[in-house]
Amino acid sequence: MRIASLVPSATEMLFALGLGDQVVAVTHECDYPPEAAGKRHLTRSLVPEGLSAGEIDAEVRRLTGEGRHLYELDEPALAELEVDLIVTQAVCEVCAVSYDDVVAVASRLPSRPQVISLDPSNLEEVLADIPRLGEATGAADRAAALRDGLELRLDEVRRAVAGAPRPSVLALEWLDPPFIGGHWVPEMIEIAGGTDALGVAGAKSRTAEWDEIAAAAADVVVAMPCGWDAARARSEVDAHAAEVAAIGAERIWTVDAAASFSRPGPRLVEGTELLAHLLHPDRVAAPPGVPFERVEERSWA
Repeated sequence: MRIASLVPSATEMLFALGLGDQVVAVTHECDYPPEAAGKRHLTRSLVPEGLSAGEIDAEVRRLTGEGRHLYELDEPALAELEVDLIVTQAVCEVCAVSYDDVVAVASRLPSRPQVISLDPSNLEEVLADIPRLGEATGAADRAAALRDGLELRLDEVRRAVAGAPRPSVLALEWLDPPFIGGHWVPEMIEIAGGTDALGVAGAKSRTAEWDEIAAAAADVVVAMPCGWDAARARSEVDAHAAEVAAIGAERIWTVDAAASFSRPGPRLVEGTELLAHLLHPDRVAAPPGVPFERVEERSWA
């Protein structure tokens, strides 16, 4: 089977299922596992590089407000590759090529590929997409084993934090303007032994005013700007030091959202394990190789 993945989380899932050799093309953002980056790229972003967080938000709003797309799909390359399966998503309009565009392109391709859209809104649906993809690719047994293993790890986290005090957690998915983490993030916080201060499980992330955020009086802040790594998250927190400090949190952390929080794939489990460590370090060890950083407010002085 020849597979094109048009969303990074699907690419990660396909490689986790041992199907990397069947993946013939990916997006320009597919960087995990490392060998995925060497596949042929089928997309490019129409949002210019080098913009600040606020400028990115403004450009996304401008393009979507004008009814324009954020990504361009290389249809000639897709036709040349003669793919049998295209995996995409429709859950987030700023995360991938438009689902309608993908379906339209697929209908014009000589190979008439099947199109699967993975559109989870919570952690359970993320895990359920694994067997869906396994059935479509002839890897049902491996998919069942992968899902079982991930669910076992989540159960281990639940057991580890059972009975512990549950701190209030604020997940910041963007800082300019501030967005409250949604979809699967509140569920990850709950499993990790916390209580989400403003997010709602299964609901989309939303904008909020800094006054509302401060009023929530969260014990812990976790900055996870969508699609960015821990270093970029730290720079965003530093840029909004006054607003973050006004929350009055006991602990402030920055994490690699692209790796463990933004993409609805297998690594959300290690993101949950990391959250459990940040909230209950005496009960859960940090997952190996997962970057995070504690922000000390005195560094802003």
